[in-house]
Amino acid sequence: MQVDALALRMRPRASFEAADLGVRLCQTSARSVYGCYAVAYLPVLALAIASFEIAAWLPTLLLFWAKPWCDRTILFVLSRAAFGQPTTVGDLWRARGQVWWRQLFLSWTWRRLSPWRSFTQPVYQLEGLAFGGIRGRVKQIKRRKRAPAWLITLAFFITQICLAFAVASLVFWFAPPKQAPDLVTLWSEDSGLINVAVFVAYAVVTAFLEPFYVAAGFAMYLNRRAQLEAWDVEQELRRAFAV
Repeated sequence: MQVDALALRMRPRASFEAADLGVRLCQTSARSVYGCYAVAYLPVLALAIASFEIAAWLPTLLLFWAKPWCDRTILFVLSRAAFGQPTTVGDLWRARGQVWWRQLFLSWTWRRLSPWRSFTQPVYQLEGLAFGGIRGRVKQIKRRKRAPAWLITLAFFITQICLAFAVASLVFWFAPPKQAPDLVTLWSEDSGLINVAVFVAYAVVTAFLEPFYVAAGFAMYLNRRAQLEAWDVEQELRRAFAV
């Protein structure tokens, strides 16, 4: 890690302050983040829509389960943004093997249910460790930081639910007078409207919110690395003695 090349000013931060830094990083890199994220997210979204023919509940489940794989694209962009490097779709395409196909099976299986996945994902994706050394490294990163990482996941989960309800409520707010869907009809077993509404709301909220969740966890990871390896001291010394 070239600490002197980091565009972020490293200093001791509380975990939640570091998460705020990640949100800010996502905001300043929004063009690159969302442009590249769309390349991974839209095919998954199209596949989810096609799965309506199989079962009405399947599209939402597919989007839910695909998050860790889509997050790899977001993290790739953010890891470059941390060094002040913008990312284009061409950059993503050239790195597609590392970003999309490396650890594919693990991304689609047990890592999905990790309560601190945005915090530990950089270890799996960015550090380039052998499989046997990853477990010990993850334990080191998580030590005494499990609770903040879990709370960040919980906070974004609650935010996602609230925003999904808000998006779904637009159907009632903007419906013509006396033409709003009836709740009894909406929840009827014979009606697929509720499944469509849930899927649309979830898809919209995931497209908007997921980059911020990944960014919050990534910044917490950088903060943890700084604590373990004294990055703030190294960064200040390099700047002080720069020629």
